[in-house]
This record gives sequence, structure tokens and C-alpha cells, in this order.
Amino acid sequence: MLFGPRFLDACRRRYGHAVTFSTLFDNTFVMVFDPALTKQVFQGSNEQLHAGEANALLGPILGERSVLLLDGAEHLRHRRLLLPPFHGRRMQAYADVMRDCADAEIDAWPVGEPFALLPSMQALTIGVILRAVFGYEPGPEEDELRRRLREMIEPVAEPRGLLLMFTLGRLGNRRGAAQRFERSRRAVDEILYAEIARRRADDRLRERDDVFSALLLAEDEDGRRLTDREVRDELVTLLLAGHETTATGLAWTFDLLLHTPAVLQRCFDADDAYFDAVVKEALRVRPVIPGVGRVVRGEPFRLGEYVIPPGVEINPSIRMIHRRADLYPDPGAFRPERFLADDAPDTYTWLPFGGGTRRCLGASFALMEMRVVLHRVLERARLRAADPQPDTVQFRGITLAPRNGTRVVLQAPPAAAS
Repeated sequence: MLFGPRFLDACRRRYGHAVTFSTLFDNTFVMVFDPALTKQVFQGSNEQLHAGEANALLGPILGERSVLLLDGAEHLRHRRLLLPPFHGRRMQAYADVMRDCADAEIDAWPVGEPFALLPSMQALTIGVILRAVFGYEPGPEEDELRRRLREMIEPVAEPRGLLLMFTLGRLGNRRGAAQRFERSRRAVDEILYAEIARRRADDRLRERDDVFSALLLAEDEDGRRLTDREVRDELVTLLLAGHETTATGLAWTFDLLLHTPAVLQRCFDADDAYFDAVVKEALRVRPVIPGVGRVVRGEPFRLGEYVIPPGVEINPSIRMIHRRADLYPDPGAFRPERFLADDAPDTYTWLPFGGGTRRCLGASFALMEMRVVLHRVLERARLRAADPQPDTVQFRGITLAPRNGTRVVLQAPPAAAS
């Protein structure tokens, strides 16, 4: 997972489409570089290929009942309960929230001096989560939850965040940074559990449109609802999966745009299809997550010509599949037109949200948020890159983030919001 693309590409050329590695975090895992093999993994049985087990490092943060950590029937049950709020009539209301949060950030940008865009995108996306997912309105309660959430998230989103997650999983919360993380997690839980209790007692809960309230009301086919612990774990999952990742994707999108003048110019009179292509191409060139995992359980799993024994993780490499020149000619170039062609990338060659029954359930929400924010920024602000070369990649927790935060300059006061 921590290997650089040049090394991985050399391994692919020398050893083929499936290569065995080991790291501090994984004793043995098989990295996959081929769409056909990736398709086999994504179409494999949930009972045999355990994505939840592959995500175990996130357990101390998300909680044991997170949809990302569950496998088999329990995973499918949670997924079915979580999906409805991210489709249908709610989506337009979410778009209005996204636009409002973008306006608040744009209005706070300094004029004429360089600043890092990533922290602004983080503030924007956490605002969207607090309003659209958690159902908070701007005010003291939202400010306090935002503060506590940032205190919990920031240590694991730093360059050494992966080591902290490893420490939490192996050593518990007995020392240093792990102790501080545990205190911040308890502070978040204090607010969330109190809000769960308050809303369960609210006779008007069904009138609310936020995801939090929808989770409290959701019932499976047996009429069972999520427990307080399950609701808490899913809320934190939605926060972590939909906040840091989307903010990073937006920062990369602007970094690519501001260093590709022809694409930027076309955006000023483009339709929604082109904005969609810009976002997808940005996530191809700069995927936020390097790969996804499945741990083999039960019987050995046949992967092409290989047989993978139980206990070994299979890791389709999003980062490397997106860089294959046979799939994407001149793969380092930023060309949104790839996604407007008749032979546009498919679900096994474009993988920023994973795939199969474990595909990110908030993918549509994230893509819409990136389109809305991109359109709003270009509508109101004239940005230029502060540095002559695009930003470089740095691991921040489990994400591939811009090392310098995508430094930009706002060239003039933004146009008035309308």
C-alpha cells in the first residue's frame, strides 16, 4: 500500500498482473494490476472474500459495527439500510447545502496571496456532512461538534496517521497519541449518543430529511432497526468516508485544472457532462485511495491462473490500474474527454470507489458534491496556481493527498453569490 508507483510498475512488468508483497501492516498480500482479475475479485462471494476484515485497521476509529468492517449477511443488511438516503429526492436538497458551504469558504479566501486549498475543502466537506448527513444547522451546536470531530480526525489524517491506526489496533490506548485519540473519540461519542437519544424521543423525526434521522427510522425486512451503537458507527463511517476523501479529491481536481489551461478554459462554458468528466478524470489521475482489499476465507480462491490460500488479502491496485497505458493512452495527461467517448472507462478500469457489493455507497453523493463545488468555485472565483508545477503525492492516513495542500491564489474578490 505504501509502495511508490514506479516500484509497483516495475514489479508488474517483471512479475505479471498479480504480485505478492509484505509490509509492516500486512504479512502477505497479493496486489492485482489487471482489470480482468479485479473483476473476479469484485464478483467473488462475500462469504469467501472479506472486505471488512481487510479494513480492520480502521476498527478503533469507525467502530466494530461499521459497514466498512462487517462481512457477509450483516454487511448486506447494513448496506441496504444505508443506501436509500443517498438516492432520490433528498439529493437536490443536498446540492443546495453543498452550494451554501462552498459559498462560505469562497467568501473567506484571502485575495492576492497564496493559500492551501485542501484545508478549505476539508472545512467545506465537513460542513456538508454536518448539515446533510448529521442534520445540524449553523450555530453553537454545529460548531462544537465540528471542533470535536476535527480533533478526532486530524491525528489519523496526518502523514503518520497510518502508524497511529496500527498502534491503536495493536497496543490499545495506553500511551501518548493513542491516549489523546481515545479522549477525542469519547468527546465525539458523548455528543452523538446524546443526539441519538434526543432524536429517538422526537415525535417529528419522520419530518426530517437528513441521513442521521433516516438511519434511526430505517428497518430491515424483519422490522429491526439499527442499535444506538450501530447508528454511531455508521455516522462516524459516513463522516470519515465522505469528508477527508472528498476534500482531497477536490484539492486534486483544482490542482490538475489550474495546471491544464485548456481544460480550465473549457470549463467556463461547459455543460454538466463535461464537469462530470473533469471530476472522473481527476479521480483517475489522482485517486484518493490507493487500493481496496479482500481477505480470503474458507476455501482457496482461484484468481486467474493463481490459487490464493485462506488468510491472504487480495488488493486490487486502484492507483496502478489507473496508470496503465494500454487502458489510458498517455496516462499521466489530464484529459476529461476520455469519459465522454463511446469507449469510456468501465467499472473494472475506473475504480476510485472500489467495486462490487462493496462499492462506496456514497459514490453518487461524492461525485455530485465535487461537481457542485467545482461549478460554484469557477462561477464565483478566479484562481491561479501558486506554484509552477503540480503538487506531489503524500500519504495522509490512508489517503493520497497533495503534499503542499494545493497552493492557489485568488486573483480578485469573488463575485457575489446568487
